[in-house]
Amino acid sequence: MMYWHGSPNGYMSALELSEVVMQVSQSDLFEHVLNDVALGSSIYVNIGLAGLTLLLFMFLARNVSDPRGQLIVVSAMTVSAVSIVSYTGLASGITIGILEMPEGHALAGETTTLAGGGGTVDGTISLWGRYLTWAFSTPFILLALGLIAGSNLTKIFTAIVFDVGIMITGMMAALTTSAHLMRWFWYAISCTFFLVVVYILLVEWPEDAKAAGTVDIFNTLKILTVVLWFGYTIWWALGNEGAGIIADAGITSWGYSAFDVVAKYGFSFLVINYVINNVDRVSGGDQYGATSDAIPADD
Repeated sequence: MMYWHGSPNGYMSALELSEVVMQVSQSDLFEHVLNDVALGSSIYVNIGLAGLTLLLFMFLARNVSDPRGQLIVVSAMTVSAVSIVSYTGLASGITIGILEMPEGHALAGETTTLAGGGGTVDGTISLWGRYLTWAFSTPFILLALGLIAGSNLTKIFTAIVFDVGIMITGMMAALTTSAHLMRWFWYAISCTFFLVVVYILLVEWPEDAKAAGTVDIFNTLKILTVVLWFGYTIWWALGNEGAGIIADAGITSWGYSAFDVVAKYGFSFLVINYVINNVDRVSGGDQYGATSDAIPADD
């Protein structure tokens, strides 16, 4: 269990930390998720969907033999695999914390009554593990998109690097308690990184997709990704971590979960279904990715 304090420097003394650890244990957070209907269902539903979609995708793509097609399929399947692990971390209480918001935040001074008899504690629920989920899953979404577009390694690598930057700086925004303004400064950095990824999706990769002959499916996936990722960004600003207009952690969590259902599982289904039916368009040939069998010259 992790806990961030709203003290001037953002950290707690050893005594304060020990008091909090005794007050809110990982078991308390596990029980809270288990007994809070809105929060718990937003997590458990995604564990189930991630597991079912992973099995479904494995079954659907079982006959794909082209190496490049397999790489795209595995990239899409990895999104569900990561989601199983990350949502289980949330359900276990491992990647959840109680966060005291800094002065100026809409939820500063708020308390949380832990479901399941955990008592009332200072602060609000922070599902900081979601940022780890996105940091490990969204790069595979972009990898699948870049491969379908037929883009080069440099553009794919650039998109992934800035994507990871979005998630890490977003997590910093969510966890900063030193000053309210600093939370929004981190958010601004995250949005700037996001615009770089949007540029690649809307400007660079469509041209590559035209050359690759995959522009139709790419445009569908592009629009789906950009619209939903903007949705995540706006939802953060409205939710309990941002402006606190939507103060309830369960409702905030369900918003993210709803986006995940479409942005992850719906996206992956479209990708895998396309690969299955259009192997010739995404094919890299039998030697795609193979290590050269050339004999090295003698010294």
